[in-house]
Amino acid sequence: MNAYQKLKGRPQLTEGKRTKKIDVRFTEDEYKIVLALEQELGITKTELIRQRLLQDGKAIVINAKELIARLDAIGAELGRSGNNINQLARYANILQKKDVLSPVVADHFKQLFEQYNLQQNELTIALRQIIRQMAAK
Repeated sequence: MNAYQKLKGRPQLTEGKRTKKIDVRFTEDEYKIVLALEQELGITKTELIRQRLLQDGKAIVINAKELIARLDAIGAELGRSGNNINQLARYANILQKKDVLSPVVADHFKQLFEQYNLQQNELTIALRQIIRQMAAK
C-alpha cells in the first residue's frame, strides 16, 4: 500500500442501503416510553422503531374511536331487530291461539328468524376475533 493512498473506510453497500429518512416527534411521555423500551430490550431507538413498524406493519391498525362508534350502532340495530322479532313472535302467538295463523306466514317467520340467528352468531364470532386481535397488541 502506498503511503500517500487514502483509506476509504468500509466498502460501499450495493444493496440494502438505507437512504430514506423519516422524522418523528414524540411528547415527553411518549419519549420516556421509547427510552424505557430501549433500555429494557437493549436495542437502539432506531432499531426498536424499525422493528415495531416493519415487523408489526402487517398488523391491522384500528381507529378505536371509529370502531367503538360503529359497534355501538350495530348494537343499537341489533336491539331494534330483537324488539321487532319479539313483537312479531308475540303477534304470531296471539294469532295461533285464535287459530288464524297461516302456516305459510309461520314458515316464513321461522326461516327469517333462523337467518337472523345465523347472522347474529357470525357477528359474535367476528367481534370475538376483533377483540382477540386488539388484546394481542
